[in-house]
Amino acid sequence: MDKLIFKTIFLVLFLTLVGCSSSDETEIDKVPDKSAQALFSDAREALDNGLYKKAIQILSAIDSRFPYGPISHQVQLDLIYGYYKSGDSAQGIALAERFLRLNPNHANVDYVYYMRALINVSTEENLFQDMAGIDRSDRDPTASRDAFNDLKTILTDFPTSKYAADARKRMIAIKSRLAKYELSVARFYLKREAYASAANRGRYIVEYYSTSPEVEEALEIMIECYNEMGLSDLESNAKQVLAANYPNNQEVED
Repeated sequence: MDKLIFKTIFLVLFLTLVGCSSSDETEIDKVPDKSAQALFSDAREALDNGLYKKAIQILSAIDSRFPYGPISHQVQLDLIYGYYKSGDSAQGIALAERFLRLNPNHANVDYVYYMRALINVSTEENLFQDMAGIDRSDRDPTASRDAFNDLKTILTDFPTSKYAADARKRMIAIKSRLAKYELSVARFYLKREAYASAANRGRYIVEYYSTSPEVEEALEIMIECYNEMGLSDLESNAKQVLAANYPNNQEVED
């Protein structure tokens, strides 16, 4: 109980600090009538200083006033970044999709895929639930799947991209997230004695997320479900896989 009270107090204090720190965006003045290059310099300065809303306003003005200028593509790339940093995932994803649709052969397409992946990953993050220790593995994984696909595109189509190494690392983390989701669904079915559905989810984890820690429990679920359904051959096969990969598992020792 004391731990819960502490977390609640911490969240209240955090919200208070966030409210106080919001002044770093200050008031955003009306975008002045300047050349595209001069406005772009102002926008870059705002980005460098963490004034993302101000930068977005200036970049949006450039994009509107000078849609076909020599820096138009860079303006859009910076806008995507600004939306990402400001937490405006909907606008960021929409602009990334528009850029990819209109400029499929642009030199920085790999960056756009990378940023769209980061934006999708950011929508999965929830600081308050993390601090409260809430298990969120059962939430909709669509954003994670979209991020995984974009990161995979980088590795497949742009293997020499400077974002490839980080993309590979992030894909490993996302695989674990997706495996956790499948495992939560398998538990749900198992609890409701929907053994065929639970076993299928477990098998999916074993086939597609073979390197994730969730495989061990997935095999346990498969064994239990096959036993309940009287599928002795499948149960035996699952036990053999479990024994080969997790020799210290209780199911193996039994």
